[in-house]
Amino acid sequence: MLTLARRYLRRADALYLAMCMVCSALSVLVLMSVERSQLGGAYSKASVQVIASLLGVMLAVIGSTVDYRALAHAWPLHAVVTWGMVLPTLFLHNVRAGFVVIGYDAGGTSNYSWYKIGGMTFQPAELAKISFILTLAWHLDRVRGKVNRPLNLLLLLLHVALPVAAIHIQGDDGTALVFAGIGVVMLFAGGLSIPLALGGLAAAIAGGTALLITNPGILKGYQFQRILAVLTPEDPALSDIAYQQNKAAMAIGTGGLTGQGLFRDESIFIPNAWNDFIYSYLANAAGFLGAILVLVLLFGIMARTLRTAYRSVDLLGRLICTGVFAALFWQCIINIGMNLQVLPVIGVTLPFFSAGGSSVVMVYLSVGLVMSVGLTSRRSAGLAVPIE
Repeated sequence: MLTLARRYLRRADALYLAMCMVCSALSVLVLMSVERSQLGGAYSKASVQVIASLLGVMLAVIGSTVDYRALAHAWPLHAVVTWGMVLPTLFLHNVRAGFVVIGYDAGGTSNYSWYKIGGMTFQPAELAKISFILTLAWHLDRVRGKVNRPLNLLLLLLHVALPVAAIHIQGDDGTALVFAGIGVVMLFAGGLSIPLALGGLAAAIAGGTALLITNPGILKGYQFQRILAVLTPEDPALSDIAYQQNKAAMAIGTGGLTGQGLFRDESIFIPNAWNDFIYSYLANAAGFLGAILVLVLLFGIMARTLRTAYRSVDLLGRLICTGVFAALFWQCIINIGMNLQVLPVIGVTLPFFSAGGSSVVMVYLSVGLVMSVGLTSRRSAGLAVPIE
């Protein structure tokens, strides 16, 4: 067994996996501190994080040994399974079927994107995100060199737009934005021309503006207020909606260079500090140095993902790694932007750090995909050259 483990670590990107595991270890430590200071010391969220992280590491290692090309070509199977779980939540809201609740509103914000199974919750959109990366990579690989042809481009845009629309209908606009971001980055990586992209961006901005003017109800009332709270945080009329971000900004600002320390009963109260606002709590507890360490780890993981993409032996592997990079990048940008009060609160978690078993496991499954591409490149021994 030890011989097999050593052989695997020599071939696999051990540093990549180690950085992910360090993030998980820090997450558990911070969650324990949050639960002691704000939740009575039950440590249930930290316990779930430990189990999910260990399971995720195990699945990442197993997944890295599976040929990513076989997974991409099996897209009808995983697409049907994942979207078959997502689609019922578009129409069924808090509907109980035995011990399962379909379309569970976990946060009380009309976001019916969850399943509740006993005392646990599961968000199928996280699993669908991996399927989306695989299927879009396969689609782009099929039309390589011909992405900008009108019919191919139309089908690719539909490939991106339909999942985004489905997640929006669920009520999870944060995840819908991440899906859109993944799609845009992968289209660029697949060969989308810059003039077409700029024209599409201008059309999207114009169309979105017109849609908001003609149909302002497309945004829920609290969503519009959250946007205003970022633009005018001092407005007393928005004090309730801006309360969470104001407390987060205060926590970051008082962290200083080395922080106020973990496991302090008198730490600043930050609503939802274990999930969307864990970065603010960490910045308060570990200070500027701790906040920078987290950024270095996360952007190190992203840089390693792009390195694997560059070294991929084929376009398919490169596109899969680019999709995983895009998912991590947009989640980090949106979440940290929320914490710094430069983006509205939209319910996007910080990869590896925010509490949530399903999201942690799915991040590690994505890591397994990247490691699969890396192992294939290493087995090709010098044949992994950049694709023209």
